[in-house]
This record gives sequence, structure tokens and C-alpha cells, in this order.
Amino acid sequence: MEEIRDTVSHDQEAPARRVRLSDLATALGLTKSTVSRALNDYADISPDTRDRVRKMAAQMGYAPMPSAQAVRTGRVRALGLVLELDAPDRYGPFLADFLGGITQAASVEGWTLTIASSTSRADMEATITRLLQEHKVDGFILPRTRVQDPRAIFLQSKRVPFVLFGRVGYGQRDAGLSWYDVDGSGAMRDGVARLVRLGHKRIGFVGPCEAFNFAMLRRDGYREGLALAQIAHDPALEIMGVSDRAEGAVAARALLDLPEPPTAIVYATDATALGAYDVARERGLTIGRDLSLIAYDGIPEGRMIEPPLTTFAVDSRHAGERLAALLIAQLRGTPAEELTELVAAQLQPGGSDGPPRMT
Repeated sequence: MEEIRDTVSHDQEAPARRVRLSDLATALGLTKSTVSRALNDYADISPDTRDRVRKMAAQMGYAPMPSAQAVRTGRVRALGLVLELDAPDRYGPFLADFLGGITQAASVEGWTLTIASSTSRADMEATITRLLQEHKVDGFILPRTRVQDPRAIFLQSKRVPFVLFGRVGYGQRDAGLSWYDVDGSGAMRDGVARLVRLGHKRIGFVGPCEAFNFAMLRRDGYREGLALAQIAHDPALEIMGVSDRAEGAVAARALLDLPEPPTAIVYATDATALGAYDVARERGLTIGRDLSLIAYDGIPEGRMIEPPLTTFAVDSRHAGERLAALLIAQLRGTPAEELTELVAAQLQPGGSDGPPRMT
């Protein structure tokens, strides 16, 4: 009760006056119009002025009324992300870091993140439409891109800004879209080269569903690695359509049961590579000696398994930060086709790859 009485007594004091736009303009020596346009990211205000205004606004505790700001600019200063609940791994261990990166970068610029979910690809369009009609977002971040991505097609038709985590249109000319991607093709190519240097010549590949754009790019990287090493591509050593650990185990069994089995396998994802560990235990094989593995993603489980998985790691937090920055830049007027970034995955050596037992 003492705490309640104390709170009531404070309420009797005169409340602090809300910092107004005119106060901020006076402190900066700028017009109210310039300050307002800086806070609302108008392209005619220089980046230096925008930064100066934001810093003073934070220092003085100025916060615009969201409803009034939306009326003035037509924006709610919110980025949208719709998660697909039917995704094979529910976005796995990456989601927390990925969302952390988006929200951090958005917050620095005075934006927020609105998250929704859909139960299927068919539900995705309805969810996006609802968010737009309710004025809850200004643009979207689209993860898990497909070769033909209905979300991108729909948003283009509605002239709604968006940025892709990955690319679309495998094998087609550049569509002029904004995207951020990690070079999975280069990682797979480097993985094959690493195994070749260790002495491997029979190298298998296990990849995801071919509907995903990244699946095709990583498969291409594997094939390029073989070609650079002057190793003939054997279709029997290539298995696609694998999405989880159990299916990764099925693929490993199929490859190891070939008349000429591989001595090494490149997996397009860490989660599926873990299935090969299960098969190795079944058959009394030692990973890194009897069978070498290299994968891609850098999930925590890969570091905790014995021996640790050699993988090409993706910085999910940085990806979230860059996607938010690219989308905000597009919303400020930068053409989408000028907002593309390709970064390298980082090799994390483990103990899962080594020279073949029989060279």
C-alpha cells in the first residue's frame, strides 16, 4: 500500500510538458518544416542533417505522435515480416539472431518491426494484404526465396517495397529487385576444393527442394567445384529434395550403398548433414576418417556434435541488420535495383573432414 500511496502523491505534481517539434527546431536552429522532413526521411534533407536532428530528438526526449506522423507522411515507419509456419524447420536456430538484427537496425533509424505469420503459401497473400490495409507496415522483408516466389510477384503488382533474403528467378535475367544474399554457391565450390585437396575424388552432394533458389545455387557451386578439379559429375552422387535430419540420413544411406560410394559428402545445410552422423553410428563409421562431411549454415548443433561439423557459417544477425537497412533505404527513395548485396559465408573448420582412408 505504501507503494501505491507514493505513486498517487507523485501524480499530484505537475506533469512534465511534452517536447514539441517547435522546441526541437529552436534547439537546432532549423525551421519546423526542415526538422519534420528530417525526422520523416525526406530525400531532400541531407544525411548529416537527418542524423543531427535524430540525435537532438533523442537527447531532448522528443517523440512524434505515431498517428499524426502516419497522416502526414502516409508511413507508419514499420517493416513487415511474415513467417511461414509450414517451413520445414520453422526457421530453426536462426530466428532469434535474425530478428535481433532487424529490430536493432530498424530501431537506430527510428523504425519498428511488425511480425505476422501464415500457415501456408496460400495464406501468405491474405496476411500481407491485411497488414497493408490496416496500415501496419510500409514494406516487407521476404526470407526463404523461391525460384518463382509468389510473394515477390504479388508485392510487385501492388507496388509495395520489399527486399529479399536470397534471390529469385534462378536461370533468368536479373529482375531488378532488392536483395541481400550469402554466397552459398561459392561456399559449396570452396567445400569441394577443400575435400579435393584432402585427396577425395568421389564426393557426393545432398541439397534441398529445387523450388528454393538457394538450393539451385548451392548445387551449381558443387558442380563448379568438381569441374575446377577436373572431376566428372556423376548424377548418382547428387540427391536433392532433402529438408531435415531424417531425410539427410536417408540420403547418406543411399549414397553409401552405391557400388562406388563417396568418401565425402557436401550437404547444402547443417541440419541435413546431422543425419549422416546417425548413419555413421549405425554402420560403425568414423566421421572425418571413414566419411568426410562439409555443410553450410553454422548452426549450434553442428558445433556440439562429435566431431564438430566443418561448415560455412552465415551471420544471421548481420543479415537481419542489412535487410532492414536496405528496405529503409528503398522506402527513402533509392531504386530497388541499386540495393543488392552478396557476402561470403565464413568457413568454420571442425573435425568432420579429413583425408580418405584409401587414397
